[in-house]
Amino acid sequence: MPQPSPRAVNRVRMGFVTVSRPPESPPSRRAARALREEAERRALESAPIALEPPRTTLPLPIVPLSPASEPTVPPTRHDARAAELLSAPIAPARHARPRRATRAAVAVALAAAGALLVGSSAAMTAMMTETPAVSGSGTAASARFAPPRLPSVAALPVPQVEQAEATHDICALPEVGEALAAGDNEGVITAAGGGEAFRAAVVGGNAPCISLADPARTWVIVNKRRPFTPLEFRPAMLVLPDDVRSLEGGYLRPDAASALTAMVAAARTAGVGEIAMESGFRAYSTQQSSYGAQVSERGAAGADMVSARPGYSEHQSGIAADLVACNGGCGTLDDLAASAQGAWIAAHAWEYGWIVRYEAGHTSTSGYLAEPWHVRFIGPQLAEAYHTGGWHTLEEFFGLDPAPSYIG
Repeated sequence: MPQPSPRAVNRVRMGFVTVSRPPESPPSRRAARALREEAERRALESAPIALEPPRTTLPLPIVPLSPASEPTVPPTRHDARAAELLSAPIAPARHARPRRATRAAVAVALAAAGALLVGSSAAMTAMMTETPAVSGSGTAASARFAPPRLPSVAALPVPQVEQAEATHDICALPEVGEALAAGDNEGVITAAGGGEAFRAAVVGGNAPCISLADPARTWVIVNKRRPFTPLEFRPAMLVLPDDVRSLEGGYLRPDAASALTAMVAAARTAGVGEIAMESGFRAYSTQQSSYGAQVSERGAAGADMVSARPGYSEHQSGIAADLVACNGGCGTLDDLAASAQGAWIAAHAWEYGWIVRYEAGHTSTSGYLAEPWHVRFIGPQLAEAYHTGGWHTLEEFFGLDPAPSYIG
C-alpha cells in the first residue's frame, strides 16, 4: 500500500472545522461531490450557535495547523483547486438533488431557532428597560447589535384636579338643633361653623331648619317683599341700652342693646365723640303714624322711598336703630354721615355685630334711599362675614331677590 505524501497528511482549519488535504491525484466528479457533502455535514454538526447572525458572509481563511508542517514544495494545480473549493462558501449546487436532513442538522436548526427567539426576547426586554442587549463576547458586537435607546420620560403628566369642600346639612348637627331650641342665635351660627359657613348653607339650601322669616332671629330679613309674620309682631323683651343716650326713649332687644353699648363705648375710647340713639324699637301702631306722616308730606311714592309701611319696618324687630352724633348737643340724622362718628360707624360697626343697612347706590336692591344712620344688628359672626365678603345688602348676602318696591 503506497504511503501518503507529506502534503496529504497536512490538515487545514476552516473556521472551527479541521479537514485533511485532498490526495495528490485529481478527484473525480463523484469524489468531489462527496467531499463537499462531507464538509457540509461536518460544518453543520460542529458550527457554533450564534445569538445573532453576522452582517456579512466572508470566506474563511485557510490556516495551517503548524508552521512546521508547511510543505516545502510548491502546490500543484490540483492542490490549488481543492483549496479553492474548500475555502468557498458551502452552498448546494443548483443541479444538486434534494436530500433528507440528518438528525444532527435538524437538532442544530431547532437550537438555532430557539437561540434566535431568546435573543429577540432579550432585545425587546433591553429596549423596554433601556439596557443594551449584548450579542457575542466582544465590545464590537455590543456596539454593533445594541438596540436604540428609547427617549426617557421624566414624569407622566398628571391632571390637576381642584377639590371643592363638600356641603352638608347643618341642621343634621345636634349642636345646631340644641342652640335653636334654646334661642341661642350666636350658638347656632357657631355650631354651623361660623358666619360664612352659616351663610353658605342658607344660600345653598343646606339649612332647612333656618328661617329667614323668623322675627326672633338675628338673621331675619324684613323688606318690601318680606313683611313680619304676624304683621303686628313684637319682641318678647326690650331694654334700654346702658350708657347710651336715647333721644326718644328707644328700646332694643337685650342682645342688640348690649352690642350697642359696647360700640358706643369703643367710639368714645377711640376719641371720635359720643354716639346717641334717636330711635330704636317701633311698634306696629307707631309705624302706622310715622308712615302716615311721610305720605302726607311726600305722597305715597315718596314716602315708600324713606319710610316703611306698618309691618315692613326693621324697627319693629327691636334689632335696628337710628343713630346721631353728639358733641355736647346732638345733631340730626342727616348730620351723621359728615361727622367723625359717622365715619367710624361705617368702618367699625361690624366689629360689634352691626351693619349699615341701607347704603348709597343699592336702592334698587334694598328699596330705600341711603340711610347712613340706620344700623341693623345681625350678630358678630354674621357681621364679620358680611364685612369680609364685601356685601352691601342683606338680600345679596343671603341670596334673595331684590325688593325695590311693594307687591300690590
